[in-house]
Amino acid sequence: MASLAQLLASHGCILVLDAASTQMQVGLLRHDAPAVWHRSTDEAGKAAFALTDACLRDAELTLADVRAFAFCSGPGSMLGVRTVAMALRTWQALAPRPAFQYESLHLLALELARVGAARPFTVIADARRDTWHVSAVDAAGAVAPLRRVPAAELAAATGDLWQPPALRTWSKPPRAARPCDYDLPHLFAQHAGADVLHAAAMPDAFQHEAPEYKKWSARVHSAASVPPR
Repeated sequence: MASLAQLLASHGCILVLDAASTQMQVGLLRHDAPAVWHRSTDEAGKAAFALTDACLRDAELTLADVRAFAFCSGPGSMLGVRTVAMALRTWQALAPRPAFQYESLHLLALELARVGAARPFTVIADARRDTWHVSAVDAAGAVAPLRRVPAAELAAATGDLWQPPALRTWSKPPRAARPCDYDLPHLFAQHAGADVLHAAAMPDAFQHEAPEYKKWSARVHSAASVPPR
């Protein structure tokens, strides 16, 4: 794990892409100049490149000047995160540069703890199928690893729930949740020293477990394979 401050000290110029929410956020961060941020509500396949170009033009730089990438691996829009991951892999193929990932709910948990939210509390995002992504903060302020829990478990837990409206949701939370802003420029400015980034050898969306695939066995259909009536 590393902090943004550590990565800026070692790489100098980092491009941040976040497509987890309904608003794409792209930032160009440098150790010797102010950060440049742009946002868009366009779909990620368009916004990722348009916003990157806008940040680079504002800084009078090119993509070749970027020394590392950072991106949100989730929770959030799976399509948006994977679109960003595809762009990063393409750029890495053109010129090898490291990529680092962070989690949206972890940043929000740190910010809520910083501003004095009553502890313990939990930051949540819809994981579909009656489950929720949760980032829990205990009474001491420690942030637990991201988990996915059933709605019933979340309903029975104690402590306030916080939910960022910017992350898409398909069902109501199992109990009342308070809103929190997913403002990436603010979050990174406030938590530049927090160890929230870790190396991503191959950029991709966060998954709680590896996907499973069933093996398909082909069988030629014939009269003999049809069951008798």
